[in-house]
Amino acid sequence: MENDIRNGDWDIDPNHSRIGFSARHAMVTTVRGSFNDVVGHIHVDVDDPAASYVNITVKAASVDTRTAERDNHLRSADFFDVENYPDITFRSTRAEEIDHNAIVVTGDLTIRDITQQMAIPIALTGIQADAFGVVRAGFEGSRKINRRDFGLEWNLPLDSGGLLVSERITLEFELSAIQRTAVGDGDDPSDADAVPEDTIDRATH
Repeated sequence: MENDIRNGDWDIDPNHSRIGFSARHAMVTTVRGSFNDVVGHIHVDVDDPAASYVNITVKAASVDTRTAERDNHLRSADFFDVENYPDITFRSTRAEEIDHNAIVVTGDLTIRDITQQMAIPIALTGIQADAFGVVRAGFEGSRKINRRDFGLEWNLPLDSGGLLVSERITLEFELSAIQRTAVGDGDDPSDADAVPEDTIDRATH
């Protein structure tokens, strides 16, 4: 397995990636969840990290905390209001290398049509060709946010003091990205295509 990031374009594999979150519940336990519908693209420029970027779109309705009643509440207007705001997006505006294979990606996170700029540290966990010949890179990172900054304000006070759901939420990124392969003869970016679809279909199951 390689330990150095490669130049190029990478597509997030939703079947082997996790964008999750965790929150304190009733001030005594931690509830964890994730989103099951994620697409995204990563462009890496090793020689000019500032030219690298990340674009990710998450379908808010795909939220999954393994409890149907809680998931339905999260989809409602109390939280994500998925009928009016179906997408959660992150669009990077700057990338800065802070250590070997470690970068801080700054960008715009949009939830419920509210956009906040934030910096997210991302680390490369390795690069490996899988059994189908598809080259994959693993990335991990996390970042705490205040959900009220994005209009997620619903809560209930506890009799003993405090609130039912913490306002501070930890976002968790565990991404498997597939490298695109060049199929053209020239240097035009339009000559670059993704890995053949039938290969990805086999590799992502």
